[in-house]
Amino acid sequence: MRLFCYVPILAVAVAVVSVEQASAALCGAASYRFCSAGCSDNCYAEAKQHCYTVMKTCREVVYDKKEYTCYKTVYDTVCEPRTITCTHQRRETHYRDCPYTVRKPVFETRYRTCNYTVCKPVWETRQRDICYTVCKPRWETKTRQTCYTVCKPVWETKTRDICYTVCKPVWETKSRDICYTVCRPHWETHSRTICYTVCNPVWETKTRDICYTVCKPVYETCHRTVCRTICTPIHYTKTYNVCCGHWDTHVSECPGPVICKCVQDPGCWTWDPCCCRCVYCPGECRMVQVQCPPRTICRKVWVPEVRQKTVKCVRYERNVVSEQVPYTVCRMVPETRTKTCTYRVCRMVPETRTKVCNYRVCKMIPETRTKTCTYRVCRMVPETRTKTCSYRVCRMVPETRTRTCTYRVCHMVPETRTKTCTYRVCHMEKECRTKQVPYRVCNYVTETRVKRVPYTVCTPVQTTRTIQIKKCIPRCVPYTVTRCEPRVICKQVPVTICCPAPCCCDCGCKSRCRCKHKFGC
Repeated sequence: MRLFCYVPILAVAVAVVSVEQASAALCGAASYRFCSAGCSDNCYAEAKQHCYTVMKTCREVVYDKKEYTCYKTVYDTVCEPRTITCTHQRRETHYRDCPYTVRKPVFETRYRTCNYTVCKPVWETRQRDICYTVCKPRWETKTRQTCYTVCKPVWETKTRDICYTVCKPVWETKSRDICYTVCRPHWETHSRTICYTVCNPVWETKTRDICYTVCKPVYETCHRTVCRTICTPIHYTKTYNVCCGHWDTHVSECPGPVICKCVQDPGCWTWDPCCCRCVYCPGECRMVQVQCPPRTICRKVWVPEVRQKTVKCVRYERNVVSEQVPYTVCRMVPETRTKTCTYRVCRMVPETRTKVCNYRVCKMIPETRTKTCTYRVCRMVPETRTKTCSYRVCRMVPETRTRTCTYRVCHMVPETRTKTCTYRVCHMEKECRTKQVPYRVCNYVTETRVKRVPYTVCTPVQTTRTIQIKKCIPRCVPYTVTRCEPRVICKQVPVTICCPAPCCCDCGCKSRCRCKHKFGC
């Protein structure tokens, strides 16, 4: 729709820009197609500036939001109770006596006499005198004069001239001719005959007999005794007490509560001489206690009841039955067979062949060449130089000094002492002893015992239980949907149009002007 609005504007712009046909846009009322070329440029300039505004009707699409109510199906899950009867097997454990023989170990403790020898230590205490020498220190203080020499340093500064030689490099450029030999390769083509041996395969077909062993199955029918257990059903009746009851509804009446209620007495009409009319006077408000009506209460009371119920039961007893069962035994009997096998043998037969082989030989031909080489020679020229060096000389002057030194002298004076030492001496004496060593002897005694072996009997029991069955119930749920609906509206849009004004009659070309318009020249 916006493109339709811009179409008139583009048409007017094309009409203004066009030079060949300059037509006004006054709805075709004036046309300057037949104006001669003699009109001046000033008239055209005045006509070009004539602009005015017109209202253009445009169509525009507007989207309106509108709400709709739709319905969708929603499924609600509802649980419905249902009573079912279930049968399960009740396991009962019974016991039977099974005798078995046990070899019981009986341990007996016996003793035997064992002789052994023991070395018994006997300790003896002895004494002896030990003489030893001890050196006692004796200190003595002495004094002596010690002379020692000390060297004192005396520094003197002296100067001397040192001559040294420096070698200065002097470079000279020389040239010489160098002769060198270059080996130039020269290729020659030769041929020779090569003999070689080729092995050609020759195939031969041979036959040989192969002995092989085949195991043939031989089936035999045997019988064995198999013991199997058969459960025999035994029907019996069982009576047990069932705790049940029923619900009784008890109805009781409860008086209503007492509440306070505001009650207004009836009013009366009174003549008002001031207003000259009857005025209504309301009655007095007072609080009154009012009892509410009674309410009925229903409650369920469970009444227990014990009933006896007889149930048919089945008990299965196990009986061991022996029967002969045939079975098939497969025995493999070896059998020797012979078959002829054909095979091929490949024998290589040598064959001598000859071929001519071309090869190239490279010979190096020496060639003497000469080149001039430029080189630099460095010659060291000695140069004598002199420098004055200052140095310090240290001269040690001896000086004699004396000091008194005190020292201690230790003299060791020997002293003889005696001490008594006690020591023990051990002698081993043999002694014979006797001891009783116990040992156990095991004897097996046969004993017969009885053990109770449990076995299980399954009894079918029927029970009733209530299960919840889920059920889907469809229902319609409304929901709101918003849609955009297009709507076309018309509106006035201002458009500016520029066109030349008629000026042919004013330019003095009335005889040649053939303008056709409604207003006239």
